[in-house]
Amino acid sequence: MRLATWLILGGVLTAGCGAALAQTDGAAEKVVVQPAVSFQFERAGVAVPHYTLQVYENGEAVYQADVLPGVAPVASTPTEHVSRSLRLTPETTAKIFKAARALKYFNVQCDAKLKNIAKTGEKTLSYAGPDGRGSCVYNYSENKDVAMLTDTFLGIAFTLDEARRLAFLHRFDRLGLDAEMDTLTQEAKAGRALELGTIAPTLTSIANDNAVMERVRLRAEKLLEQAKVK
Repeated sequence: MRLATWLILGGVLTAGCGAALAQTDGAAEKVVVQPAVSFQFERAGVAVPHYTLQVYENGEAVYQADVLPGVAPVASTPTEHVSRSLRLTPETTAKIFKAARALKYFNVQCDAKLKNIAKTGEKTLSYAGPDGRGSCVYNYSENKDVAMLTDTFLGIAFTLDEARRLAFLHRFDRLGLDAEMDTLTQEAKAGRALELGTIAPTLTSIANDNAVMERVRLRAEKLLEQAKVK
């Protein structure tokens, strides 16, 4: 088996993710495309005003975001671009793709079209693969599968941004780690911070730093245990 042409799915080009794998058998060559589900979020005035999280069926994922730097960002501050690869658990990956196919690859009406609904950000769900493609745009959805996917992607994105904030505090304000780690612990307990394994390096760095308060290190260790990181 050898690597062939990389495909761009949802505007993201990443080695090892969404690749077209070519398998040669004599003179014949067969190309298998990795299906991908993408979630895009846009909302002005928040710490991460724009991001895209693209997940492939093998569990690999790509996170692209424009973020306001620091932990107390000002809207007028220029954003910084963040790009990273990660891997989701098989359970979360399977749940995402099962819902995407149940929703006919997002060739459905996602937006509830209700009046007086608060603007919580424009969201776009997309699917691209050899079995189909489609997308839908919404602010709020009453569809239970769309709502589940929204909560899942928001929870993963929250965790990834928490890693950025924790890394910043670990470098510049170790005392500030106490409140931030408490926030992450509470959000994880409530199910609003998901896929903690994706930020294992950040948590491990804090847990192993004797210059950090003991309770902060213990919280980091418990989160690592919760993520089943070994």
